[in-house]
Amino acid sequence: MNTLLKTILLAGALLSLTACDTGPEPEAMDEIAAGDYERGPNNGRMLREGAFAVELAIFETGLPPEFRAWVTENGQPLEPTSVDLKVTLTRLGAEDEIEFDAQGDYLRGDQVVYEPHSFLVTVEARRGGAGHEWQYESFEGRTQISPEMAEAFRIETMIAAPATLAETIEVYGTIVPNPERVREVSARFDGVIQSVDVALSQMVDQGQRLATVESNESLQSYAITAPISGLVMERTANAGEQTNGRRLFTIVDTSSIWAELAIFPSDRSRVAVGSDVEIAPATGGDSIIGSISHLNPVANANQSITARVSLDNSDGRWALGTYINASIKVAEIEVPLAVKRSGLQSFRDFTVVYAQIGDEYEVRMLDLGRQDDEWIEVLGGLQPGTRYVTENSYVLKADVEKSGASHDH
Repeated sequence: MNTLLKTILLAGALLSLTACDTGPEPEAMDEIAAGDYERGPNNGRMLREGAFAVELAIFETGLPPEFRAWVTENGQPLEPTSVDLKVTLTRLGAEDEIEFDAQGDYLRGDQVVYEPHSFLVTVEARRGGAGHEWQYESFEGRTQISPEMAEAFRIETMIAAPATLAETIEVYGTIVPNPERVREVSARFDGVIQSVDVALSQMVDQGQRLATVESNESLQSYAITAPISGLVMERTANAGEQTNGRRLFTIVDTSSIWAELAIFPSDRSRVAVGSDVEIAPATGGDSIIGSISHLNPVANANQSITARVSLDNSDGRWALGTYINASIKVAEIEVPLAVKRSGLQSFRDFTVVYAQIGDEYEVRMLDLGRQDDEWIEVLGGLQPGTRYVTENSYVLKADVEKSGASHDH
């Protein structure tokens, strides 16, 4: 069993010990268990006291969610104008009071019931001199975790606030030698190559002997040595051959290399020298951050422009010829509210984060906008200043799903 699965199972076992405890209901109110109640002809919740009854439902077909209510006495419809109705929704950290107006044969709430539909519902109805009151729980996407457990499961939070998004373009490229670190080696005096001391692709140190040559003029032997430390990229020298003024070795110092990136015409105007770049091997692996040091003014055959990024390769992690992917930052966008993408989870048909209020956590359905690798803009569904979970929110999702929280009205 892998570590992640073990963690989820342990979370479920421990969280079951800390289920939400809302405390006893007021004695003067009727308690109706959530999900276990009588439904009326409009598929709403029936609230009864003696002969008087209210059917309360959230209506959300073709319009934003709103409460609607139908009132009866002894099973017979009452004129909606004869009843004063108020619903109070006690949410985590907030309270909504909804008044009702008569519309046709029902009473209609005067405000949208925003998501999540998770609250303690208090219903007050008055007809003539008689008052009626009910209270019931309608929770979804909510769980409770002690601070000790939150620490044990490494649940991390932060405050929802403005953020700066980085707009990037994705490009491709190759790791190539830095031309400033390439040396071509030939014989100082032409002659016969007596011996060759290095092999192709061998690393050599500055001053190390590469070959020995007998001069044609003096008949004296002398050593050809490496002018820099680096990799023998080319060797055309073999014992017994004449040097003939030709290039015998090419040595490349691979401690400093270039990433050459192909910038296509549609993006050319957005890229500049100094633009930040994140580069990673095309086959996957850790990335490295750099900046564009040069833009070739001459287009390639495919009309792309080559951008170069100088990289430190003193640890030898980049092999020459490696294919790479890169993200070039082309703009920064200030947004008034954003959350970390690491905190996002799915809930029903929504993308959510888990808001924290004390020891309780509850989903917040998000309307999302622009994004980058770290942040995503929030257009609605979350209040600025809300503390929300950024890391390991899957623990909360697992517990909510285990509890069977439903969208039930």
